Amino acid sequence: MKQIITVMLLLATTITFSQNTLEGIVIDSDTKEGLDYVNVYLPNLEKGTITKENGSFKITNLPSGNYKVIFSMIGYGTLSLNVTLPLKEPLNIAILVSAIEMEDVIISTPFHKLQSENVMKVEQEKISDLKANGAVSLADGITNIAGVESISTGLGIGKPVIRGLSSNRVLVYTQGVRLENQQFGDEHGLGLSDSGIESVEVIKGPASLLYGSDALGGVLYLNPEKFAQANTAQGDLNYNYFSNTQGFNTGAGIKSSGDTFKFIFRGNLTEHSDYNTKEYRVTNSRFREQDFKAGIGYQATQFKTEFRYNVNNAKLGIPEGIGEQTTLKTPLLPYQNVTNHVLSSKSTLFFNNSSLDINLGYIYNDRKEFEEHHDHDTDPEEIHEEADALEAALHMKLKTANYDLKYNLPKLKKFETIVGIQGMNQINTNYGEETLIPDATTNDFGIFATSHIHFNKADVQIGARYDNRRVDVSSGISKNFNSFNGAAGVKTDIFTNLTVRLNLASGFRAPNLSELTSDGTHEGTNRYEIGNSQLQSEQNFQTDLSLEYKNDHFEFFVNGFYNKINNYIFLSPNGEVIDNDPVFVYLQDNAKLYGGEIGFHFHPHPLDWLHFESSLETVTGKQDNNSFLPLIPANSLSNMIRAEFDTKSIAKGYAFIKLRSTFNQNNISSFETSTNGYNLLSAGLGGTIKVLKNDMTVTVSGNNLMNTTYIHHLSRLKTDNIFNMGRNISLGFTYYL
Repeated sequence: MKQIITVMLLLATTITFSQNTLEGIVIDSDTKEGLDYVNVYLPNLEKGTITKENGSFKITNLPSGNYKVIFSMIGYGTLSLNVTLPLKEPLNIAILVSAIEMEDVIISTPFHKLQSENVMKVEQEKISDLKANGAVSLADGITNIAGVESISTGLGIGKPVIRGLSSNRVLVYTQGVRLENQQFGDEHGLGLSDSGIESVEVIKGPASLLYGSDALGGVLYLNPEKFAQANTAQGDLNYNYFSNTQGFNTGAGIKSSGDTFKFIFRGNLTEHSDYNTKEYRVTNSRFREQDFKAGIGYQATQFKTEFRYNVNNAKLGIPEGIGEQTTLKTPLLPYQNVTNHVLSSKSTLFFNNSSLDINLGYIYNDRKEFEEHHDHDTDPEEIHEEADALEAALHMKLKTANYDLKYNLPKLKKFETIVGIQGMNQINTNYGEETLIPDATTNDFGIFATSHIHFNKADVQIGARYDNRRVDVSSGISKNFNSFNGAAGVKTDIFTNLTVRLNLASGFRAPNLSELTSDGTHEGTNRYEIGNSQLQSEQNFQTDLSLEYKNDHFEFFVNGFYNKINNYIFLSPNGEVIDNDPVFVYLQDNAKLYGGEIGFHFHPHPLDWLHFESSLETVTGKQDNNSFLPLIPANSLSNMIRAEFDTKSIAKGYAFIKLRSTFNQNNISSFETSTNGYNLLSAGLGGTIKVLKNDMTVTVSGNNLMNTTYIHHLSRLKTDNIFNMGRNISLGFTYYL
């Protein structure tokens, strides 16, 4: 490890300590007038400013080298420009009026480009937009992204599903580091709050080249909110109310930045009672979540670093049937009490035309699960007291340290190249009276290289990677898994405004600890699970083809994929019963998944404020024996009409109405049942007003407005025939200080 870091440092050229200035003016390409409030941002340096009234801008204390500069403003097309510092003369930038929404830089891919410049297709959504659509939680919000669903246990627990793959096949990144929180369990949620998260990015398909094992199915990349711009300070207070659960979330944040130091603090509290359907409340679907985030950063000419810390505690009820109808918010037995600590550091050393990124993380997951031992006729208040006094039946602590080093080589004509190493040390320890998976230590190591090659009419990205995973179990079992993987992609414009992307990638996933060694009752899933120490690594190869047409008023896309997975691992009942629970064992078979997304976005001229959006998503999963895979989401169609407006009293106003149609799911595994289709109607509006001379954003949204009774195919409450949430009206307020 030390030798590799030394070699990478020696690769860097001599550090130069020159301080440079980026300055210029931004004008409207038609009127030639200077534009104020244009965002000017250097993503590699994470430094930016806003233009003044005459369109001028100035950013100081920048290192020498080649950097990308992003110019963005609502109502104008986002411009990406490569500059070399020091500048020979100030920039004169002209941007075009456009009804197409602003683009943001994609962080989850290594070269930090706009999506229009990326070879790999990545979906990005702002958390504020997901919440404006009435999302109750982060797991609920991501289901608004085409191709993404969630395996849910009520409202409090949800885990992402990308094109039919979930659990350890989908890697989650937060604060720039991989999140590890015993994600093997169907009822183990993200353990994260959307508070303090700015946007979410989704890589659909194997990303093992970038992230190693567990990224076989894709990556959910959560971008934390940015620090304040230099020499500014910001604060906000927010409150959201949800009528269905009589629940709320409330929080506050403050951030401030000087020339070199910056900090950020944010706290949030969420409470929900049992969610309501048209016919009943779902007993013990209630939950409580507390979240705190903090960050401090330092930025000099040749060096920048930031440290972030997040602690999240969630007390989550586990529904087991329909019982007493109440709006109490304290969970009954059984319930989970899960605490996640995420400590991360992200640093960059800038050399002459190159840089070294160093990301370090430590994740401490403390998971407690409490079982029901009381008499069902006991008074609810006594149940609460009993729950507080109980010892956890299942208590696991997972401690994970990981590192990620990337050296950005000097740009060589058409080549941008990155080489890197990544690794992880993970220790699982049991403290409860029950043991589902044994104590064990896992070590990962990976090394990779990737290049982005710019040709006149096409962009190409290629890369290769080697990984090793070693699992040492307290019982004496030791397993080694190795894999070579590669990826290649091309993006080109085949006609005017028509872009095609073709990506080929292999990926792998080593069996997780549960699959290898579990032997016990998993109370949250009501089954007895038996692991298989002879399991082999899953290995896949996926082909992605994407077509996109875009002009000033119309966008159309078609994404198709075919994913072949060898040694696909799955749970299957063997017909036996232990301790009154059905026995499930881990098996392997080759599998394939295929499908994609299709959609359009139309904003007619001259009614640029009016938007029509539609998307269809479909996925099919089968084993080689032609039987269907479990937990494959049903096909769905989403249609939305959205209006945007600005008045003297309301800024950034919007209103929308949306109909989501989910079709019957009859392509089911041998131990699943079919699920009927349904239609959900939602609507909302919002905007920013002035209150006491400060901005306040107000949002109102309604979901399932027709109060439809339905069951989602990926709901873990489906086996008990328990409906998903009924009508819900959400009210949100954010006051900016």
